[in-house]
Amino acid sequence: MNQDDPLQQQTRRHFFHDCGIGVGAMALSSLLSGSTAAAAETASGMTARTSQLVAKAKRVIYLFMAGGPSQLDMFDHKPMLNKLSGEPMPQSYLEGKRFAFMGSSHRTNLLGTRRRFRQHGDSGAWVSDVLPHTASIVDKLTFIKTCKTDLFNHAPAKLFMNTGSGQFGRPSLGSWLTYGLGSECTDLPGFVVLQSGPRGPRGGSVLWGSGMLPTTYQGVPLRNKGEPILNLTTPAAVTEEQQAAVFDSVRRLNSLRLQNTGDEEIATRINAYEMAYRMQTSAPELMDTASETKETLGLYGIQDPGESSFARNCLLARRLVERGVRFVQLYHTNWDHHGGPTENLEQHLPSVSKEIDQPCMALVRDLEQRGLLDDTIVIWGGEFGRTPMGEVRESTGRNHHIDAFTMWFAGGGFKPGVTFGETDEFGFGPVDRSVHVRDIHATLLHQMGISHERLTVRAQGLDFRLTGVLPARIVDEVLV
Repeated sequence: MNQDDPLQQQTRRHFFHDCGIGVGAMALSSLLSGSTAAAAETASGMTARTSQLVAKAKRVIYLFMAGGPSQLDMFDHKPMLNKLSGEPMPQSYLEGKRFAFMGSSHRTNLLGTRRRFRQHGDSGAWVSDVLPHTASIVDKLTFIKTCKTDLFNHAPAKLFMNTGSGQFGRPSLGSWLTYGLGSECTDLPGFVVLQSGPRGPRGGSVLWGSGMLPTTYQGVPLRNKGEPILNLTTPAAVTEEQQAAVFDSVRRLNSLRLQNTGDEEIATRINAYEMAYRMQTSAPELMDTASETKETLGLYGIQDPGESSFARNCLLARRLVERGVRFVQLYHTNWDHHGGPTENLEQHLPSVSKEIDQPCMALVRDLEQRGLLDDTIVIWGGEFGRTPMGEVRESTGRNHHIDAFTMWFAGGGFKPGVTFGETDEFGFGPVDRSVHVRDIHATLLHQMGISHERLTVRAQGLDFRLTGVLPARIVDEVLV
């Protein structure tokens, strides 16, 4: 390869700090030694690697509530907000603020909650009556009530929460982790995405994309019904020998191309074929929950094991991490409760909360019972929160809010039974200890044994990282 050729340099655009050599170079070296299969496996980047730091966790399950859950109706108890419901929001709170669907001069009356709040567990965490099952495990959870983000529209905010940027083309959190750590699983992808709810999340596949990293690190969505991945099953008319011949021919052609170009995307393609072959057995076995006990299915609230649901996806998430998958992300819609015929706080917040409440509790308990919670991080949250002001629509709702919202974490070295951060009397902004999305990302990487400042990728002459160039801190206060 001509190292002075900018186009060829672009194909070798990522590197690891701990070894200082590109994946493409490793693959090429293996090919020249005559082992095509070994080259594809090396080029996939999915062999497990030693972390840079002492890791407290090995894997992540991210429960993404797409649409922006209302923390004020679920976790952030504000008696003063109820007392002054209907009164105008003090103007001092609104100066310099922007909102997605209302300006700072109208529709800014305070809106109390209809939900009943109680303190639960030894930790005394506040949880409303829409989440009775979550309330039963508060002593296992770490709540952060002062989360903060930068973008107030759904698709950019989801992108920011997942990639650290509102711009397309950046690697997602799951991609960064599999890039930095590889995967302990050889017959399933290192990063898997499961979806439930009435539609997919706004933003789509860029939310689990690999950006400028090789595509082997992107999330792989698994379908809930039928084939887990389309066209994975061998057609009935094709024999094993015929399929093997096709794979072998394609592998030889791709390997020749890899030798000629050193383009690691070709190595990714080789690995994709190999992975698809292995997944013909592993994926159906994963999706078949018939081996689960009635007690386990009942814990998750699964009535029909074959029915697509968030509950089934939570069970699949546990099965995936048991098999060594590094990062599992569940997207559940719709939490966009502005008020209206299909998105309001009176009817639809309780409905969607019921869909996720028992499965979230079950996942935490199930992981704990199986000895997996200590080294698995479970994350719950959306792209932003909701305003303490109501919106004037057909029914009750709240607008998007970026200055203070609630997320919870469990396992993986997070302190259980802790509530971190406090918001003002209306829940509008933090009184102290604001936690930015960049801080959350830095903390998650730290728990996985990665320095957010050292894990970088070179692209277009710049070094990119998940937390960007602005300050980011590890939130040590919530860690064991």
